[in-house]
Amino acid sequence: MKQKAQSIFEKAKESLSSAKDLKILYDRKVLYLGKKGELSLLMKNLKNIPLEERPQWGQFFNKLRSDLEEIYLKKQEELSHKELSERIKKEKLDLSLSGPRLLNGSLHPISLIINHIMELFKPLGYSVQTGPFVESDWYNFEALNIPPFHPSRDLQDTFYINDDHVLRTHTSPVQIRVLEKESLPIAVLAPGSVFRCDSDISHSPMFHQVEGLFVDTKVSFADLKGTLSFFLKQLFSPETKIRFRPSYFPFTEPSAEYDISCPFCKEKGCSICKRSGWIEIGGCGLVHPKVFEFTKHDKNKWQGFAFGLGVERIAIILYGVPDIRLFFENDMRFLKQFKSL
Repeated sequence: MKQKAQSIFEKAKESLSSAKDLKILYDRKVLYLGKKGELSLLMKNLKNIPLEERPQWGQFFNKLRSDLEEIYLKKQEELSHKELSERIKKEKLDLSLSGPRLLNGSLHPISLIINHIMELFKPLGYSVQTGPFVESDWYNFEALNIPPFHPSRDLQDTFYINDDHVLRTHTSPVQIRVLEKESLPIAVLAPGSVFRCDSDISHSPMFHQVEGLFVDTKVSFADLKGTLSFFLKQLFSPETKIRFRPSYFPFTEPSAEYDISCPFCKEKGCSICKRSGWIEIGGCGLVHPKVFEFTKHDKNKWQGFAFGLGVERIAIILYGVPDIRLFFENDMRFLKQFKSL
């Protein structure tokens, strides 16, 4: 049996050493060292050898197997390098080909609108302030003169974190924070995300607002009208008409809603303006004296105005987007259309 094992070893050694490629090498390894290989089958005869001689025979066969494994690994490395060298010689890199095209990113349309609004107010001396998304009841309601029985406090309108904190329903809390910490007079804009329990073709649970606040010793509704008229004519067109309608907001008195003449139908009436010829933009008014009291300012000395607008509404008008939900679906086919205003 020893002579036969030695003969198989020599034959296997020659066979492995003469293999021309990796596939042939592997097939020959299986032929001799596999479970049904010649050497493996011969080793099964060890069960017929006396028990006391088996260790010696085991060492003999293990040595043959180990030597063949080493021959196989060396030949495998040799053939791998050879195949790699041949592939490198055959493959060529054409440096004249242009590289892959890199797609240029762009700002989200909502960010474009917010940035544009900031730029339009910059010549008027407005700075930008931000605040947290999670607000206390004090900043979101109480300090803005919103009483406990006001509808905006209802669970179906507001996302409550707990009894004392909510996801802010408007950017007006920034108004309170600025009045508390800044010295007067001030002129600030507060852009950012706000949250309300509402979702349909024209409403989203999260949307964006920009609020403006101006405070000085002599401020009238005429100043408010002049500021908004300047802004809206710059934003849309010099031909844009602006109108103010009496309204009610707890934190302003008097209060108004302001509209622009429909840029699509020129006041003739269309589906966009609901046949009225006008499109609502936002709310505004003179700062309520109680807001000055809550922020510990002399209401007899200071006066101010505040206004707010929905960014998505502006984007819908400027871009002609039919559904507010498109702004939040992250569809690249939609978003890549917006490069700049």
